[in-house]
Amino acid sequence: MSEASSLSAVRIEDIGRHVGQEIKLRGWVHQRRGSGKVAFLVLRDGSGILQTVGVKGELADESFARLDNLPQESAVIVTGVPRAEARAPGGYEMALTGVTVVHLAQSYPITPKEHGTEFLMDHRHLWLRSPRQNAILRVRATLIAALRNYFDSRGFVLVDAPIFTPNACEGTTTLFETQYFDQKAYLTQSGQLYMEAAAMAFGKVYSFGPTFRAEKSKTRRHLIEFWMLEPEMAYATLEDVMALEEDMLESVVGRVLEERKEELKRIERDTSRLEQVRKPFHRLHYDDAVKLLAEKALPFEWGGDFGAPDETAIAESFDRPVFVHHFPTAIKAFYMERDPDSPRHSLSVDCLAPEGYGEITGGGQRSADLEYLEGQIEAHGLPKKAFEWYLDLRRYGSVPHAGFGIGVERTLAWICGLEHVRETIPFPRLLNRLEP
Repeated sequence: MSEASSLSAVRIEDIGRHVGQEIKLRGWVHQRRGSGKVAFLVLRDGSGILQTVGVKGELADESFARLDNLPQESAVIVTGVPRAEARAPGGYEMALTGVTVVHLAQSYPITPKEHGTEFLMDHRHLWLRSPRQNAILRVRATLIAALRNYFDSRGFVLVDAPIFTPNACEGTTTLFETQYFDQKAYLTQSGQLYMEAAAMAFGKVYSFGPTFRAEKSKTRRHLIEFWMLEPEMAYATLEDVMALEEDMLESVVGRVLEERKEELKRIERDTSRLEQVRKPFHRLHYDDAVKLLAEKALPFEWGGDFGAPDETAIAESFDRPVFVHHFPTAIKAFYMERDPDSPRHSLSVDCLAPEGYGEITGGGQRSADLEYLEGQIEAHGLPKKAFEWYLDLRRYGSVPHAGFGIGVERTLAWICGLEHVRETIPFPRLLNRLEP
C-alpha cells in the first residue's frame, strides 16, 4: 500500500473535481478486460463505477502484472490521474499509476449471465453490489430522508412506537405472536394507536420504523417485514389528511427526481409519469369508484375492499395519484370515524399510485367518541382490557384527530417502476424466505 500512502482517498462520485490530479481510489473490481499492453479495470467503490486504464510501460511492471489476473470483486487500492471520457461509464476514466491488491477474491457466483430470481435472492448479500440494486437502494435512502425532512420541517415531532405490543390495531389474525415472559405479545403491524396518544401530547407527530404482517401472500406488492412512516395530527379531519398527503408526495417525489436522476436512469425508469405528480390529486368517493369499476365491466359489489386488479383499474383512469375516500364503515378498523351524514361510510382514504402500483397510503379520521369506541371494541371481539389505555385518550381531552401511514417499500416500487417489492429493501422477508 506504500504506492498510495501519501494520497488521500477520493470517492468515485467526486471524480469530476479531480481531473488532472493524481488521486487514490479504494474499491473492488467490477470488471476486467484487455490484453497485451493495455488493461481496462472497471472499479466500483459504492458511490459509483469508474473505468481505469493501465498501459504497459507507463505503469510499473510490477503493478501492470497485478492487473493480469484480478477476479471480479477483488479488493484493490489504485492511484492514477482522472480525465474526461464521454465513452466511459460516468463520463470519466483514469490512467493508472499504481495498483495494490488488498484481497484476491474467489470465483464470484454472480456472473454477467442470466440468473434466476431465487438464485439472486439466495445471494442477496452479494446481489446488493450490482449497479441496479445499488441505484434502487440509493433512491430508497433519499426517499426516506425526504419523508423525514418533510415532517421535521413542518413541526411534526418524531415519536418512536414500540415493536412489541399487547394488542393490535385491527385484530390479531395477521400478527406474529410471541411469548413475552408470562404473557402473549405481538410484533407491531402499525404504530398508529401510539401516535394517537403522542398527538394528544405534542399536537403533530410521526413514527418511523419496521412493521410486520403475517399475511400468507405471494403477490408482488407484499412483504412480511416493511418500513412505515405514520403521521398523526390532533384537531385534524379527513380533509386535512388528504391535503397533507398530496403535498407530501409532491415534495418527496420532486426531491427524488432532483437528487437521483442518474440512479433512475440506471434502472431505466421513465420519469415522465413521476413529473406529473402535482397537487391537487384526483378525489373519488368509494361509491363512485364502484360505479367506475362497473363501467369497466369488472365484477365488484358495494361493501367490498378493493383488490389489486380493482386498484389498478381505478388508478389507470387518472394521470396522477388518486384518493379514494369514504370506504364502508363495516370494512374499516374499529377506530375509524363515521361520516355523520352517512354512517355507513367512514371518514377514511386510500391513495392509489398510478401505473398499477396500488395503495401507497391509507388513513383517515379517528373516532373521538368514547361510547362508540367501546361498542366497536365489543363488536369486533377485541379484549377491552388491552385497549383501556387507548380509551383513556377519549376520557381525557378527546378531540377530532387524523393521520395515515405510508409504506416505504411500496412507494419506492412505484417511484422506481419495479415489478416486485423484493428489490426495495436490502434483505426482504417473504412468505418463504427468511434468509439471508
